[in-house]
Amino acid sequence: MAKKGRIKALLTQREEELLQMLWSAGKPMAVRELVELFPEPQPHFNTISTFVRTLEDKGFVAHQADHDAFRYYPIRDRETLGRRSLGAVIKGYFNNSYLGVVSSLVEDETISVAELKELIDSIEKKQKDNN
Repeated sequence: MAKKGRIKALLTQREEELLQMLWSAGKPMAVRELVELFPEPQPHFNTISTFVRTLEDKGFVAHQADHDAFRYYPIRDRETLGRRSLGAVIKGYFNNSYLGVVSSLVEDETISVAELKELIDSIEKKQKDNN
């Protein structure tokens, strides 16, 4: 079983989808239950089982034994994965420049002047609190 230490790797789209399902369920789930959440044609049990075990190997989920099945549950929260994924995008697509990301959001008009001011206020407040 993977420890709740360092996250080992990024997630594939299917792995992320399964992790989202586990977060949404809010309870440990057996592979069969996960399969049932998919629309038709549902993926094969063994396929989902492999993905869930990979998520466990990567340090995102753990399992508990429940009679004749393992029930899987997330050991990472959405925020942790979100921060990590954002960092990977910034590194891979913006040459590790957070300013580049914000500039892109401004250029695409995805972020408003009011939101930028709010962000600056938040940064300044955090700096004051840390001093």
